[in-house]
Amino acid sequence: MSAPAECDLAVVGAGIVGLAVARELASRHPGMSAAVLERRATIAAEQTGNNSGVIHAGIYYAPGSLKARLCVEGARELYELCERHGIAHERCGKLIVARNASELPRLDDLQRWGRENAVPGLRWLGAEELREVEPHCRGVAALHSPNTGVVDFGAVARAIACELKTHDVPVVTSCGVNAVRARSDGVTLAHAQGETRARRAVFCAGLGSDHLAVAAGGPRDPRIVPFRGEYLHLRPERRELIRGLIYPVPDPTLPFLGVHLSRHIDGEVSLGPTALLAPRGPGDLLWPGTLRVARQWWRTGLTEIRHAVSRRAFARAAAEYVPELEPDDFVRGFAGVRAQALARDGRLVDDFIVSETEHALHVRNAPSPAATSALAIARLIGDRVDSLTGR
Repeated sequence: MSAPAECDLAVVGAGIVGLAVARELASRHPGMSAAVLERRATIAAEQTGNNSGVIHAGIYYAPGSLKARLCVEGARELYELCERHGIAHERCGKLIVARNASELPRLDDLQRWGRENAVPGLRWLGAEELREVEPHCRGVAALHSPNTGVVDFGAVARAIACELKTHDVPVVTSCGVNAVRARSDGVTLAHAQGETRARRAVFCAGLGSDHLAVAAGGPRDPRIVPFRGEYLHLRPERRELIRGLIYPVPDPTLPFLGVHLSRHIDGEVSLGPTALLAPRGPGDLLWPGTLRVARQWWRTGLTEIRHAVSRRAFARAAAEYVPELEPDDFVRGFAGVRAQALARDGRLVDDFIVSETEHALHVRNAPSPAATSALAIARLIGDRVDSLTGR
């Protein structure tokens, strides 16, 4: 399929967020010409297709943040979409486990946030109650979220792409955008197939979102600095130890949820992820924020390196809340890359960020729970695009 020479709307990136944005705007404006441009040979080839597949309920996110609002809304809409398309999914539930008394205050904070965010069914469990949910799990207390689930987000992305066909919106793969030029009446996107002139553009480019925003005239801050996450798989004969999802109480100063056990929709059980900086080149390494985050979190970095190189150390992290697990219970799994925005001052940006340049919007930070929140993020961006159109 070829990219159009002209269109009303170009969406850059065919991950779940980009596809959902195209679907949202095509639904709102049936006569609008649109196209999705994707640099990879297939859709959902990066973050969307390489993750733990968790439909988050909205517990971890500060009340009032975009993540808090859009995750709760997005999860509800995502379950509805899965039902409509017959996509396999399961509300398997999640335990966030306090392994000792020192973690109870943070667990209490998460319960308060979850309730303020209107997370359905959230409840506090004591040590004995949590074993009723996960018999092999140990801890002093846990939060149980029955509305947390699992799905194959790649399958969700493919379903949304099928909906785009009904709106005559092409998804053009192998069409990486490499330059952006603003015009008085829109933008010109230079890409692998030539050029596309669009009245409006929305950039949902994940790992390339910062470079394209700067090319379109946006600021350099924040910069995407990728983190690589490695997962191990639990051997089939040991999968009965895990019924659903088991997470530790996360470090509140980091936008990562810690090493957790996840039952996937295909029956696999994974342990992970690690979180290792995976710079794209010298520019990422020399970014002031990278240097500052390395100085601040070097101890955490050493722990992540140990987990990455030692299956025994990685398994020990899981055994802290499922003591029966042994290093030999795990085999090599899969890896993914998280596009994490990093500010110049070394702050790991936690919330979603959508910024604006002339005739364009840019999703500058959309890490987890962006897949869960995709349909709600698309509605937010649709409103913003419509306000651009109305000027």
